[in-house]
Amino acid sequence: MLTLWLPFWQTALAQQNAFDGERVVHLLDEPRHRPVRQHGQLYLLDVRLKPGDESFAHVHDQAILLTYISLAGGPQNGRVGVNIDYASDPLTHKVSNDGPGLFHIMALVHDGAGELISDSDEPGGMEIAPEIENAWFRSYRYELAPGETTAMQHHINPSFVILGSEGTVRVSREDGLARELAYAGEWAWREPGSAYQITNVGDLAVAIIVNEGRQQH
Repeated sequence: MLTLWLPFWQTALAQQNAFDGERVVHLLDEPRHRPVRQHGQLYLLDVRLKPGDESFAHVHDQAILLTYISLAGGPQNGRVGVNIDYASDPLTHKVSNDGPGLFHIMALVHDGAGELISDSDEPGGMEIAPEIENAWFRSYRYELAPGETTAMQHHINPSFVILGSEGTVRVSREDGLARELAYAGEWAWREPGSAYQITNVGDLAVAIIVNEGRQQH
C-alpha cells in the first residue's frame, strides 16, 4: 500500500496549507473510510460518521461512486452519486456530521484511468438501463415488490449488490449458493464473470443497487 500511494503524498503536501497544523491523509488511509473489499484497482469503502464526528482532512484523487444509505437527516434509500473529476483534479477536504442521524455511505473507488465507453463489457440479462454509466462505473437500481425477482444477470466486471432500503433480499448465484441481505447498507460482492439473480423475500418493497467497476479485459 505504501508504494502505491507515495506519488499522491505530493498532492497531499501541496494542499497542506488549507489545513494548517492538521494531519492530511489519503482517502484510503482515513479511518472513517474503512476498506472492506479490494479487487485490482477497485476499493469498496464503508464510510460512517457518528453524530458529532469529523473526518481527518483527506485527499481524493480517484474516481468514486457513492451509494448513500443515510445522512444526518435520515435514510437516503440507496441513491447514487458519482465524481470522476477527482481523477484529474484532486481535492482535499473534511467531512463532518452534525447529527442527529448516522452518516453512512458505501463508496466504490476506482484507481484507474477508466475504459472507453463501449458495449463490449455490458452485463447480460439486465432488464433495466444503468442510472450511471461512464468510463469507470455502471450503476443500476431495482425496485422490487415482495416476491419479485430479477432475471439471471451475468457481469463481466466485478460488481456488488447493496440493499438501499429496509427489507430482505436474497442474492442467488448460478450454482445455487445464496446470500441474504437483511438491512439497509448490507452488501454482497460478486467476482468478474459471475451470474446471479436478486429476489425480494421480505414483506416490504425494496430498493436494490447493483454497481460495477469497469476494468480492462
